[in-house]
Amino acid sequence: MTQNNMLQEMMRGKGITMTGREAAEKYGIHNLRARMTQLRHAGLRVHTTPLNDGTRAVSYTIAQRDINGSRKRIAL
Repeated sequence: MTQNNMLQEMMRGKGITMTGREAAEKYGIHNLRARMTQLRHAGLRVHTTPLNDGTRAVSYTIAQRDINGSRKRIAL
């Protein structure tokens, strides 16, 4: 399973948020921003929320519906 598939299965439509630090520590994903960009280009709705901790860190969530309004799993 690719990192993108794992993120889609784990986060899509479940309200789970993830930061770059969490992704690196728990799942070995060292460039979460790149993975989220790839998921956006594949058609998923990825929401970015700045953290209010004095850094430039953000958290990501993935909406249940894609850009076409479908809940169908996207083949990556």
